[in-house]
Amino acid sequence: MSSTKEGSSKEFIKMRIRWFSLVRITGLVLVLLYHYFQGVFPGGFIGVDIFFTFSGFLITSLLIDEFTRSRTIDIVGFLKRRFYRIVPPLVFMILVSMPFTLLIRRDFVAGIGTQIAAALGFVTNFYEMMSGGSYESQFVPHLLIHTWSLALEVHYYILWGLAAWGISKISKSVAQYRGMISLSSAALFLFSFLAMFIGAFFSKNYSNIYFSSLTHVFPFFAGTVLATFSGVGNVGVQMKKLEEKVEVKQVLMALAGSFVLLILLSFILKFDSLWTYLFGFLISTLLACVMIAATRILHDKLPNMKEPGLLNFVADTSYGVYLFHWPFYIIFSQLMGNGGAVLLTTILSFGFAALSFYVLEPTLAGRKPQILGKKMDLSPITKPIFYSFIPLTFILLIITVTAPSVGAFEESLIVNALNQADTKMQTTRKHADQKTATNYNVAEGTTVIGDSVTLRSAEWIQEAIPDAQVDAVVSRNLVSGLEFFKNDIANQTLLQNVVLALGTNPVDNYEELLDQYIELLPKGHRLILVTPYDGRTANDPNSIPVKMRQYELELAKKYDFVYVADWYQVAINNPQIWTGTDYVHYGADSESMAEGGELYSNMMKETLDAASSGSVKP
Repeated sequence: MSSTKEGSSKEFIKMRIRWFSLVRITGLVLVLLYHYFQGVFPGGFIGVDIFFTFSGFLITSLLIDEFTRSRTIDIVGFLKRRFYRIVPPLVFMILVSMPFTLLIRRDFVAGIGTQIAAALGFVTNFYEMMSGGSYESQFVPHLLIHTWSLALEVHYYILWGLAAWGISKISKSVAQYRGMISLSSAALFLFSFLAMFIGAFFSKNYSNIYFSSLTHVFPFFAGTVLATFSGVGNVGVQMKKLEEKVEVKQVLMALAGSFVLLILLSFILKFDSLWTYLFGFLISTLLACVMIAATRILHDKLPNMKEPGLLNFVADTSYGVYLFHWPFYIIFSQLMGNGGAVLLTTILSFGFAALSFYVLEPTLAGRKPQILGKKMDLSPITKPIFYSFIPLTFILLIITVTAPSVGAFEESLIVNALNQADTKMQTTRKHADQKTATNYNVAEGTTVIGDSVTLRSAEWIQEAIPDAQVDAVVSRNLVSGLEFFKNDIANQTLLQNVVLALGTNPVDNYEELLDQYIELLPKGHRLILVTPYDGRTANDPNSIPVKMRQYELELAKKYDFVYVADWYQVAINNPQIWTGTDYVHYGADSESMAEGGELYSNMMKETLDAASSGSVKP
């Protein structure tokens, strides 16, 4: 009797749970929309959290099924299966994508060896946290930054796999095992979520919370908790009772409703919003749980309905598509318009993902390749594919060895930052020694508070405006700029003309913050606002940089001591300086960089010259 049950259970586990593909596809679609059309779907990054939740559910369900069959967990076998599923596609992606980097400028392979090592070591999330950059605002996007999610996934697999194995050693029954798994995962879910919730109030860089294995692992454990109630092969009592109560119509409504809400969240959530970290990720995780539960019920409620082959294909290749799409999109978007880049990226990503899933992975695992459930003899193409790894590896080594450690853009920022520090010291000393008394006892000169665009322009600003005291920092926004502004006021080092060149790193409450700058500006000073420019959203009237520019123009009309240096308009009028760039930082080569720097500094000088005879704050 027990052997019959065991065999039946094994067969059930091998069965495909119909409609789970809808969950995977939802996660994939949201991620693709986010990367392809970030301006339209700014919250599409929650697609990764759907993957996390589903992974937690599926892995734990299979562990419970294994314990049900044999009253033990084969931890070595578990880790081997995870290895064969994760590592080969990752290596394949790296080998295939590297030759394409020869088509674009070398900035994109700067430090690529470290990126590859981090990806293969499953520590990309820590690497990105240590580099100090923003997930969304990298000047030259890291080609392997998307492997941060693999790092979290592997951390979860190893730690939770060991925990589930340890719990199996002390559990005397399936019910006890389920209960201990449920309590443990619920506690870990709560701990991780609270870490994100509380950390969000104190974080100056949300990317650190987003990347962290501590704060962003709770979606896995949400799926884990759900697995103890639902499951794959061994279905929980609670799920059986729920299946008996609900009708197919209700399940479909829950499935459709959760999908629609996830799409809606992709429109409204923003990466740098506090609400995203307080509630956004939690809500998307819970909606993913609803989708998983609904699809699991549909499997039992509709036993005779077959899942369309296309859904199976997209679901099967979703992991591979996720791996390939990002480096391909970054590369192709440098060579063509967004539409062409999206189309070519999607086609190649699905092609290579299918090759990986249906041919390479089963071959490496010692299984005969199957395409949509049908076994096929693919040996004639398998050997040539594996032989191609030799030249691909050779190309990878050459690119890695010859790649610069720092890109030209980052190098220019470092040089400008050093020059800025030296100039600032000299200028500060000069004004301290030769302070000019005015009616307001304000030192003449110009204080420039800026971000990476200003830092890129520092050399030309100093040439055009010799008395300028430039302080520009990478990733600075209106919030962090305000702190520097207040500090200069407190130390009485703010010069008469204050140039505020911020907005490239957008914040939602820009109106409130700009009003604070004006209110805090001491008497006797002028405020010059440099309008922000982001070429990716320059034609979108609803984008924050465009709306912020409009508000700055209104402020200049309202206050006679506020002036506008319209970088946005200058940037629009000079498309030649943006060729081959990220459309935020001008200049892909020395010639266009010099032209952009001169345009930026001359724009600032012309506005200062016009303002010099104008009013100051009374």
